[in-house]
Amino acid sequence: MPISQGKQAFPREEYLRRLDIIKGKMGQRGVDVLVVTEPANITYLSGYTALSAYVPQALLVSIGHEEPTFILRRMDAPAAIHQCFFCRSQIIAYSEALVGQSDRDGYDAIIDHLLDVGARSVGLEDSHLSAQVVGKFRSRIPTAHLEDCSGLVTWTRLIKSGLEIGYMREAAAIADAAVARAAEVIRPGVREADAAAEILAVLARGVDGKAGTMVASINMCTSPRTGTGHIPWSDEDFQHGSQINLELGGVRFGYTAGIMRTLTIGEPSDRLKRIHDAEVAGLEAALLVSKAGNTCHDVAQAFYSTINKLGFEKESRCGYAIGIDWLEPTASLQLGDYTVLQPNMTFHLMLGNWVDEDFGYVISETFRVTESTAEVLTRTPRTLFQI
Repeated sequence: MPISQGKQAFPREEYLRRLDIIKGKMGQRGVDVLVVTEPANITYLSGYTALSAYVPQALLVSIGHEEPTFILRRMDAPAAIHQCFFCRSQIIAYSEALVGQSDRDGYDAIIDHLLDVGARSVGLEDSHLSAQVVGKFRSRIPTAHLEDCSGLVTWTRLIKSGLEIGYMREAAAIADAAVARAAEVIRPGVREADAAAEILAVLARGVDGKAGTMVASINMCTSPRTGTGHIPWSDEDFQHGSQINLELGGVRFGYTAGIMRTLTIGEPSDRLKRIHDAEVAGLEAALLVSKAGNTCHDVAQAFYSTINKLGFEKESRCGYAIGIDWLEPTASLQLGDYTVLQPNMTFHLMLGNWVDEDFGYVISETFRVTESTAEVLTRTPRTLFQI
């Protein structure tokens, strides 16, 4: 029996609205067909979230067609039929004979389709493709104009609709619940892996009847690894005196809200208390200027100037756009980024500070830009969690 179309994350009208924006931008660039290969962009324009991007796939957006065409591996086509908002006739499955071959692959199926429809001006997301793949498009479609459209969809995603913000709020609630569970289960003698299992369970089960639809990675940087930024849990036990730098995110239909908090088993050191106080002050100063009309530079300046006055420095940026997936590679909360904040942009104000090889501290919030202030979506107390 054929697979049925499943419940959609958004109504059809929402996807068509997004596609209309993209088509308008394509028209300004003189592009007839946009080949969307970046997975988060495919999710944004179709609803597809299955993890199949390890082989070639592409969503083709055509100026003259209401619905896009999705070309992907045959074994993944049922997932597309089930998840995507459009008609199954718009899904083209390429042969398994194109998988694992050195001379031909799924990109050839995509190019064959472009040749069949007579595409004359094609937009590619060059930054997501290897030079070899871009070269294949150029050599196999020599008569077409190929335009680098990297960022065209990604920057469109930066401003969320009200429906998207709703999922961001739900994802934030899941993230908060996971931090609360971490504070409950982290104890001396408990294995890090067992604590991670409890946290992961919350991220999957969700809260208030809203399940987590995917699990983002968990960074659990425990003493003596607090000077690291992206290490998962280990098979060691927590010890009295341990510090735990925790980073995790809730996910709803691809939309992610990140949060970081620092926990200690026993009394925190004076050094940790001082950097915590400074970073919370910097966080609050940054949020005060995180409103429409200001820039990413303004937010960063508010944070860095505050912690500098309190005797601390942070080498890395203090945040980035977040939405579908953990990172939207667009606006960055750092000095020199003069992207103007607009309502319904969402950011992870990420204040992880890795001071020495064996010492670091983390705190963060996910927030939404409004006309007058920042709406902080994550609501966990800004405290050092003392176990």
